[in-house]
Amino acid sequence: MPSLFTPLQLGAIELPNRILMAPLTRARAGREGVPNELMARYYAQRAGAGLIISEATGISREGLGWPDAPGLWSEAQVEGWKLVTDAVHSEGGRIVAQLWHMGRLVHPDLGGGQPVSSSPTTAPDFAHTYAGKQPYTEARAATQADVDRILADYARAARNAIRAGFDGVQVHGANGYLVDQFLRDSANDRDDDYGGSTGNRIRFARQVLEAVGGAIGMDRVGIRFSPNIHVQGVEDSNPLALYVELAWTLEELKVPWIELREPYKPTSSGSIPTAPVSPAMRPHYSGKIVINSDHDWTDARHRIEGGHADAVSIGRLFIANPDLVTRIAMDAPLNFGDQRTFYSGGAEGYTDYPFLTEQVAA
Repeated sequence: MPSLFTPLQLGAIELPNRILMAPLTRARAGREGVPNELMARYYAQRAGAGLIISEATGISREGLGWPDAPGLWSEAQVEGWKLVTDAVHSEGGRIVAQLWHMGRLVHPDLGGGQPVSSSPTTAPDFAHTYAGKQPYTEARAATQADVDRILADYARAARNAIRAGFDGVQVHGANGYLVDQFLRDSANDRDDDYGGSTGNRIRFARQVLEAVGGAIGMDRVGIRFSPNIHVQGVEDSNPLALYVELAWTLEELKVPWIELREPYKPTSSGSIPTAPVSPAMRPHYSGKIVINSDHDWTDARHRIEGGHADAVSIGRLFIANPDLVTRIAMDAPLNFGDQRTFYSGGAEGYTDYPFLTEQVAA
């Protein structure tokens, strides 16, 4: 069986190991969403990952609802991301851009108008805005014209990602954001071609993948899902049936890899998972499956060596351990992350975590 350190092919992207850096919002791109030298340093420090999946990156102003998160719709953003991809590649790394539309989770203060979603619903809890936390507002149901425009935004962002030097893209289809709002029935009460049956609810995800794959080639496309947890007010009454049918669609489209945020125990946010769906998807989907969510390296090793997944993506451990892959290989101690600096801006808690070699030398 493969180990964490066996190379892996994800479509057109060759990985030297199977420890991926999961997408991690860090809020360092400023109000215009333009990546910068500080971000380039942060990502380059973590280039030892088999693949870096970038922090969630807005495909449009309408779709970006997190303060200081980056985008991929403007020329300035493309140029900013070039700093990042050049830095990662100079360290021998690989990086894909995660494409993000937050749907009903975009507050009007950030998106510039009423948010759009699968249905006229309101997300629970509060939005992070520049004015502090504010209640979410009701979204309006996307019209066909909205869908067509958003699909064009996805295709443009994918082309921009390749122009910026990314090795590929990952569509964010998880965590209660727009693709997830169409997929799972708690947020989708439409009665047209995008609602009702599982096939109809999958339609928007299919069209997003077709748009992105048509723009840059499907061999450079992956997608992320969160099938077995309730996230930001989104869940499904029958996830097994939904994601098995989704597996058929992914196989038909020849999507080379998927990432499943699929915890097997209560998450750090308190979500209680249902049974994992990856075992049911596996017989119907021949692409690579990357498992994510609250895994430490012992979990990761067991998942890969046991054949439960092709790779594992790890998030928070990469925040405090830029050389995480080396530490896993050496079974070395880990740094602990400071949650107060996760979204605080600046270098503190971002690029100042020590490497193992620095700690040994000290």
